[in-house]
Amino acid sequence: MTASPRRVSVAPMMDWTDRHCRMFHRHLSRHTWLYTEMVTTGALLHGDVPRHLDFNAAEQPVALQLGGSEPADLAMAAKLGQQWGYAEINLNCGCPSERVQRGAFGACLMAEPQLVADCVKAMRDAVSIPVTVKHRIGIDKIEHYDFVRDFVGKISEAGCETFIVHARNAILKGLSPKENREIPPLRYEVAYQLKQEFPRLEILINGGIVTYEEMERHLEHVDGVMIGREAYHQPYVMSEVDSRFYHDAAAPIRSRLEVELEMQRYIGELVARGGYMGAVTRHMLGLYRGVAGGRGWRRVLSDARRMHAARTRADVDVLFEEARSHLTSAEPAPLAAA
Repeated sequence: MTASPRRVSVAPMMDWTDRHCRMFHRHLSRHTWLYTEMVTTGALLHGDVPRHLDFNAAEQPVALQLGGSEPADLAMAAKLGQQWGYAEINLNCGCPSERVQRGAFGACLMAEPQLVADCVKAMRDAVSIPVTVKHRIGIDKIEHYDFVRDFVGKISEAGCETFIVHARNAILKGLSPKENREIPPLRYEVAYQLKQEFPRLEILINGGIVTYEEMERHLEHVDGVMIGREAYHQPYVMSEVDSRFYHDAAAPIRSRLEVELEMQRYIGELVARGGYMGAVTRHMLGLYRGVAGGRGWRRVLSDARRMHAARTRADVDVLFEEARSHLTSAEPAPLAAA
C-alpha cells in the first residue's frame, strides 16, 4: 500500500501554527503535513479573509482546519480554502474548550454524527480537495469503543476517508483545554482498532507522541502520526522526519544553523515590508533547546523592545549575530533520537 502523504503531520494549535510558524517548520522538513490554526466559519464569512487565509506557497502541503457546525457555512468556507490554495480542509471535532462549545462545534459535535456527516457532505460537494475530520475517542464518560466506531462509520458514509484520532476523551465540563490534553488517559489501542475495523480508511493518531521511536511504533498500526506541542517546544524533532519516515534520500538533515539562516533571511524580507520580527522569532525559541548557550540565544530573540526596534534587514542581521554569539558548543544529536 502506498504510504500516506500525511505520514507525519504537525497538529493545528491555536495561537501557534500561524503562517510564520509553518514556514519555520517547513525549513525543518519538506514533507511533514502542516495544519493551520482552527479558523471559524464566522471569521471567514464575516471577517477579514486574507488575514485568516493568506499563506506562502512554500508552506505546502498545508491544510486549513475549520470550526463550525452549519453545513452551508462550512461549504462556503471550504470553497474559500480551496480558492486560496490549501491542500486539504479539516473539520475540528476535537476541541473541548467552552468557548468553542458555545459555538456548537468542536468536540461536542461527536454527539451528533449525522450533523457531522451532513457537514462533511456539504464540504465535499463544494470542493475537490480532501475533506478530513479530527476528533477524540469519546466525550465525557463515554469510553466504550462502539461510540467512536459508530461516529467514524457514519462520517465515512458521507465520503470522508481520513480521520485524525486524538487518542483521549474530551471532557466537556470541568477541564480546561490544557487539562484536556493531559488528564484523560491516552488509549492508543482505540485508534489501532479503528484501523483494523476500517482498513480502507486513512487513520492518523495524535496525542502525547514525542520521539521517533514512538512514531515508528504507531506507524506499525496506523497510517500516520500527528505531533503537537513537541514540534513547537522542541522543533528540531522534525529534522529527521524526511529521511526516516518519507525515505527521501535527497532531503538533507539540516543543521540548526542552516535553518536559522533561512529564517533570518525570511524575517529580513518581512521587516523590510513593514512586518514585525517578533511575530516570527516567538515560534523559533526552541530551536537551540539543549544546546549550550541556547538560553542566551533565546534571551536576545525574546527582547520585545529590540524586536520592535528592528526596522531593516540590517537590524535583523545584527540581532541574529548577537544571538549566535551566545552559542558555545557544537550541536548535539537530534533530541528525539535519544
